[in-house]
Amino acid sequence: MNIEEALKEPKKLTLEDKLFTVKYNPAKESHIKVDNEICKKCTTNRICLTICPAKVYELEEGHTEVHVSFENCLECGTCRVACTDNAIDWRCPQGGMGVCYRFG
Repeated sequence: MNIEEALKEPKKLTLEDKLFTVKYNPAKESHIKVDNEICKKCTTNRICLTICPAKVYELEEGHTEVHVSFENCLECGTCRVACTDNAIDWRCPQGGMGVCYRFG
């Protein structure tokens, strides 16, 4: 690397670039459970659908229940805090399973 390259401003990473640095060791069972009866009466306009950066929660067209892609979870816990109706039961994945950050 020459001096000009070393002095360049570092490239700003997009969310997709950052997510690429995450390694997953998916568990066989979900560590996230949604109580659909509570979820149907949601008072936060289903904030879980928009607050999760990894898009773990999705509402499939024509369905009323939220689909959970637990294998994408970054384990930040934001969904658990944002869901003030307590419809989300989030637990740490089994030991050795889940997300592994490669670069800090």
